[in-house]
Amino acid sequence: MLGTLLIGLREGLEAALVVSVLLAWASRTGRPDTVRKIWLGVGSAVALSLIIGATLTYGAYGLSFRAQEIIGGTLSIVAVIMVTWMVFWMLRAAKGFSGELHSKLERAGTGWGIAAIGFISVGREGIETALFIWATTRASDVSPLVGFVSAVSGILVAVLLSWALFRGMIRINLTRFFRWSGVLLIIFAAGVLAYGIHDLQEAGVLPGPFALAPAGASAFVAQWFGENAWAFRVPHLIAPDGIVATLLKGTLGFAPEMTRLEVFAWFAYLVPTLIVFLRGSFASQSRKQRAAGRADAAAADGAAGTEAVAAQQVALSA
Repeated sequence: MLGTLLIGLREGLEAALVVSVLLAWASRTGRPDTVRKIWLGVGSAVALSLIIGATLTYGAYGLSFRAQEIIGGTLSIVAVIMVTWMVFWMLRAAKGFSGELHSKLERAGTGWGIAAIGFISVGREGIETALFIWATTRASDVSPLVGFVSAVSGILVAVLLSWALFRGMIRINLTRFFRWSGVLLIIFAAGVLAYGIHDLQEAGVLPGPFALAPAGASAFVAQWFGENAWAFRVPHLIAPDGIVATLLKGTLGFAPEMTRLEVFAWFAYLVPTLIVFLRGSFASQSRKQRAAGRADAAAADGAAGTEAVAAQQVALSA
């Protein structure tokens, strides 16, 4: 499944880069005892993420249908908020990622303090991964096992990429990677948001086709209730359990039956979020290019000045 594979790859690469910086710092400062503590913190964070994922997957079975839908819809919206925050945070932090982490290491001082940095960094990525995988698999009707396997595959690829980067075997433009993976995640998040709205409509928390319009409601309000609440219903054209519907639901969040509120939420989230993200991403790239151009010009001016001084000295000596 593409959505869970991508979230595993992206979150895994972020976590792996953090661990690589921590291990490199411990190695350069000659602190082998800290390395063991770092791995202990990382292992604890991974275990916590697995526990949270298992709780999300199996913990709601004893609840009523309405309670399950309320919890599912609410956590889907929380997952969208976390993923959106993550892609924008990485956009801002990518420039000074390593420097910021090194300053935290200097402040941490002790081995256990550094292990805590590893635990918090990896744990944050792990919790975001567990929550978004759960919400994505639920929204696309894919079994949790398939979502888990695809996410683990993405994490393994991320670990291999991080190791290769650390060894200097490959070079990846991380700015471009985080930009376009961020775009895809925003698209996936829009589908998760739409499905979360659907869950809350089924639970009766939000107006939808599963409830009647209030007595005496205006025509506008009546559009969000009952049969009028459907934006479209095309199961006769696209089978809900078919391959096409599964692919569209797992990537774009499209379902053969969607309510007006689902479609509105999908567009209201996707369009402005993509515009702001892409503008910020390309603006950041432009700033980097201008800074690089100024540095090259300064270096060229410095070289020219050095050559002029040398020529002047030769002339004077002659």
